[in-house]
Amino acid sequence: MLKKLLLSLLVLAAIVAVALNLLQQRWQQPLAIPGQGYLLDVGAGETLRSVAAQLEADGVTGDGWMLRLYGRWTGLDQQIKRGEYRIPAGTTARALLQLLQEGRVISYQVTLPEGISLSRALEILAASDELQTTLAGTEDSRLLALAAPYAHPEGLFFPDSYQFERGATDHDILRRARAAMIRVLEEEWQGREEGLPYDSPYEALVMASIIERETGLEHERGEIAGVFVRRLNQNMRLQTDPTIIYGLGERFDGNLRRSHLRDDENPYNTYRHRGLPPTPIALPGREAIHAALHPAPGSSLYFVARGDGGHYFSDTLAEHQRAVRKYQLQRREDYRSSPPPE
Repeated sequence: MLKKLLLSLLVLAAIVAVALNLLQQRWQQPLAIPGQGYLLDVGAGETLRSVAAQLEADGVTGDGWMLRLYGRWTGLDQQIKRGEYRIPAGTTARALLQLLQEGRVISYQVTLPEGISLSRALEILAASDELQTTLAGTEDSRLLALAAPYAHPEGLFFPDSYQFERGATDHDILRRARAAMIRVLEEEWQGREEGLPYDSPYEALVMASIIERETGLEHERGEIAGVFVRRLNQNMRLQTDPTIIYGLGERFDGNLRRSHLRDDENPYNTYRHRGLPPTPIALPGREAIHAALHPAPGSSLYFVARGDGGHYFSDTLAEHQRAVRKYQLQRREDYRSSPPPE
């Protein structure tokens, strides 16, 4: 009796061993993935069961139950991470499960250029097919919450390139951009020069946004900052066009008129109001922030666009007026007030 039992157990063990060996061979065989690869989108909260069902429905595997069994046996069915995966041809069941567990998802990128407005940044984010749009403009309560304690969100988000995965939202990107701006501004503020006319890092940010809009030339940022800092220290008006244009908003049609310069109602009219405008006017980058806190030494108080993307700097009003007549009243057809496109 005992011999029969032992024999039965040996036969059973042999059958199990053969079955496991066959299964192991099946699990090591490549899945039915086409040469261009297979795109697998795993949603939040999905399990190996639902993923296996999707793979079976798409013809990637004919044995979804075997994939689940292998995942349970190896422990690779735990902690499947959400996201979009590109599965290359030749991938085995084991390699697929490792990919899902490690979360090696496809990464996308969106770039917020320096000097753009927040409304433009929202347009760029909304145009990304891989990002979910959740914010309804610059007055969205969730956006204003990110800007706290400031009432106006303009300029508070760091312009940079941000990596993200499918399923991320515009709010996710701006939350990271806000954290980045806080970090960069604090770092630059700690190393600022003495004697600057700013009472807070926020005022330096306002100045940096003006510098960013005035020039895209790296070597000019410090000079532009120097002019504006000297003007503030001498209680002169900044008299910078980009602030007026920002204050006009959608009313600006591309033509800055004398009536705009005389408008007392525009709080961003630095031709009429002394000091800094009430808020930033754009998203400034680190270089513009650094320039605002490290203005170039000198004596110039004026500058005018030369028409080639650069500026002419003057110490006196008379010299400035001559430069205006030379560079702006006799504009060439190829005149540019900003740097040429790269």
